[in-house]
Amino acid sequence: MSEMLRNLRWQDCVDILVIAYMIYRVLLLLRNTRAFQLVKGFFLVTVLSFIARGLALDTLSWLLNQILSLLFFAVPIIFQPELRKVLEELGRGGIWRRQKALARGESMADEVGKALSYLRAHKIGALVVLQRTTGLKDFWSTAVKLNAEITQELLISIFWVNNPLHDGAVILDTDEIIAAGCYLPLTENADLSRWLGTRHRAAIGVTEVSDCISLVVSEERGKISMAINGRLSQDLKDAQIRKLLVQYFAGADQTQQSLLESLHDEIRSLGDD
Repeated sequence: MSEMLRNLRWQDCVDILVIAYMIYRVLLLLRNTRAFQLVKGFFLVTVLSFIARGLALDTLSWLLNQILSLLFFAVPIIFQPELRKVLEELGRGGIWRRQKALARGESMADEVGKALSYLRAHKIGALVVLQRTTGLKDFWSTAVKLNAEITQELLISIFWVNNPLHDGAVILDTDEIIAAGCYLPLTENADLSRWLGTRHRAAIGVTEVSDCISLVVSEERGKISMAINGRLSQDLKDAQIRKLLVQYFAGADQTQQSLLESLHDEIRSLGDD
């Protein structure tokens, strides 16, 4: 080891840092994709192979090496779409733009998520609508237009008890709070539980006439629910809410209209009304 360090050139250090940075960027691009799960599996098999070799477990080492060889040839075939996407993003410089968008999305998600958590903890009712490709001007044009920066303090103050705007909904887009005190159409779905109040029915109703996402805080139960495509998922966990908000504010929602599908596995266990 000491001999290796003595022969180490500054060019070798630069070489290692550049390769490590490139691998890091590619992994970030693959995160939350099927290919990333394969990368984790490939890494695990590699570690096990080194351990088996170090312990002189010849049969296990041979088997793991065969698996690695098969994976090496299978990756380009099975994950051709993901690999092509990586190369396209590299060509357009999209990895760095995506990282910037993700950082912004996480910042905005923190603001909205913390506001929702505060409102839930204090059992203050709220209805937040995330505008997507279908404009909601019909609903916010007659409300109180804010065009304000998205902050947790402003969202909390809007829904604070006795605030003139607290009974209506707040409509956001990815850049700002568009308006508050918005009145939304109620769903006419007769199959819904009779225990759902006006706020939940409005949250569902607006998603029946647009592709927006509604997040509603129940003041009676202190739970957060999500409505999309006329369906309501109740009692969402903090991790689910954060994932939804990060995807929305990072812009993934604008290019992937199947946002609900990316959360489907996580909310399947929750009751849909």
